[in-house]
Amino acid sequence: MTNNKISIEKADKKILNKVFWRTLTLSVNYNYERMQAFGFVFTMIPAINKYYSKKEDRIEAYQRHFELFNTTPSTGGFITGLTTSMEKEASKDQDFDKNSINAIKVSLMGPLAGIGDSIFWGSLRVISLGVGISLAAKGSLLGLFVHLLLFNVPAHLVRYYGTMFGFGLGSSFIKKATENGLIDSITKGATTVGLMTVGAMTCTLVNFNIEKSFMISGQELNIQEILDGIFPNVLPILLTFICYKAVTKNVKPITIMLAMMVISIIAKMVGII
Repeated sequence: MTNNKISIEKADKKILNKVFWRTLTLSVNYNYERMQAFGFVFTMIPAINKYYSKKEDRIEAYQRHFELFNTTPSTGGFITGLTTSMEKEASKDQDFDKNSINAIKVSLMGPLAGIGDSIFWGSLRVISLGVGISLAAKGSLLGLFVHLLLFNVPAHLVRYYGTMFGFGLGSSFIKKATENGLIDSITKGATTVGLMTVGAMTCTLVNFNIEKSFMISGQELNIQEILDGIFPNVLPILLTFICYKAVTKNVKPITIMLAMMVISIIAKMVGII
């Protein structure tokens, strides 16, 4: 790395391209014992086979990456790039502490999962779905493609450049980022943005209004107007919270969706909503 610019040799770039495409299979064979470990091993095969010439060294590297691993696939590209850089260093230096490879992976997978989940699953997916559903609700097939593009293009760009960036920076970045608190700051910031986005999307996309009104002393009493005067959008927020609690109680999403559908139909038939 010179002049603060990341430089990657042509041979390494070729390996990293193979590693990148294999990151698309990171969650394949996901299980609750090792989670994404099998996908990570498969991702690292091109790099391990390139940098280690001895069969026993390759087997040792495969086994090293069978340890539990779990992170957001899009931001996980940085980890695979960094791990590739460390494996290359380990193959050249017999005194290299190979235990540090898994130590770095473990230390990064949590913070990057927090950042990735907040940005991609908590924010970007909600936004892209909101735009896509809005178009689909108007009968436009464009909604499907807009959702896929809005979500997948940024996700894959971050995955690709994260892989290259992680390899170029090397392990020295982790020590500096940990010491100055950069990782913690990024995690907190991304979490805050994710929560704000979810709150905003709840108010704008969840449509739940009470249409029922009553006549009292000759005057119409509109329940929805009273609720909005006390707490605007309180019903969409309560509905979202109920669904969230159901998910935390291990209720299947399809069950929640069917329940909402049945309740909505009944409520509409009796004139409540």
